[in-house]
Amino acid sequence: MWFFAGMSVDLPSTKPYLIRAIHEWCCDNAYTPYLAVMVDARTRVPREFVRDGQIVLNVGYDATKSLNIANDSITFQARFGGVAREISVPISNVAAIYARENGAGMAFEPEGEAVSADAPALEEAAAEHGSEPPP
Repeated sequence: MWFFAGMSVDLPSTKPYLIRAIHEWCCDNAYTPYLAVMVDARTRVPREFVRDGQIVLNVGYDATKSLNIANDSITFQARFGGVAREISVPISNVAAIYARENGAGMAFEPEGEAVSADAPALEEAAAEHGSEPPP
């Protein structure tokens, strides 16, 4: 929040712009962009791949279909174990974007709650999406 002449101004987040920039940099340089995501009830991912409240997703163009990195969420389709899944990640839950090959990228302070903190809501969300909640 910035203050100008006695009034506060909320600036829009730079996070989605930085994520898009690192993604583009990875793709332009033949690196594989990975997202580290904190999983909560708002995060639509295959729960069986969630570990310690997080999931790492390959968001390269070869691994995704209809990738959209918007200002509020990242959505795409991807295959997990040969099964196509719809993925939706709130921007606030992105903990990092980096190149798999060398780890170069950027980490963020995630604003979402971790899986372990929201187990009842996760079970409900998993039931809605036909998947199992994480252990």
